[in-house]
Amino acid sequence: MTIMNEGETEVMMQGDLRTDETDATLDFATFHAKSHFWGRLTIWSVIVLTLALPLYLSFGLDFHPGWSPILSGFLAYASIIAVVWFIEPISYYPILGVSGTYLAFLTGNIGNMCLPSASIAQSVVGAEPGTKKGEVTATLAIAAASIVNTVILVFAILFGSYLIALLPATLTASFQFVLPAIFGGVIAQFAIKKPLWGIVGLAFGLLVNLGPVPASMKTFLCILGTVVACILLEKLKNKKAAE
Repeated sequence: MTIMNEGETEVMMQGDLRTDETDATLDFATFHAKSHFWGRLTIWSVIVLTLALPLYLSFGLDFHPGWSPILSGFLAYASIIAVVWFIEPISYYPILGVSGTYLAFLTGNIGNMCLPSASIAQSVVGAEPGTKKGEVTATLAIAAASIVNTVILVFAILFGSYLIALLPATLTASFQFVLPAIFGGVIAQFAIKKPLWGIVGLAFGLLVNLGPVPASMKTFLCILGTVVACILLEKLKNKKAAE
């Protein structure tokens, strides 16, 4: 029988811990590599499929409307929404992570489904955004929300028009408040933990929406202003605590 002293045992335990940490790092690196592979593959596949029908109608069936109306429509749309193409990936990435970003931009409904689902799930399990646990939680939450959304969407496509026709006008008129209610719930979730953050977020929201701010910049300025203000407030608070 071999008897090890406490020093040898401690060394072996430290070695095992280093091995576990290395394996965990490698596993998450592999997870990111696979996320990039499948994310790019699926998104490019969707892009190709999306362009296939209009290309077939234009050049296969000779229904091409001409490049002038296409470019005019694209430029009119891009002048309003183009800035969002750059703002959304940067703004949402800290919460969604690598895999969550691919999944969210593939399924769509980021602001009114994917982001709230990820944020609430992270809050429930106690995962901080930007961490490994936070990214995995966000990905699972978005996947679950996407599956539920797809099932409901199929049902709505088949029976939605009939069911809505049966609803009273007073009820259908309230549908416009669904999205603000979702964002209100997300704000309340963070405001409970950090009341000052909630006040700052509401202040910037009112300032941006009531001020002469272009529609394309409202989301970006609201997010940027709130994040910067909260970071500065936290630094000021930590500085006072250190003194």
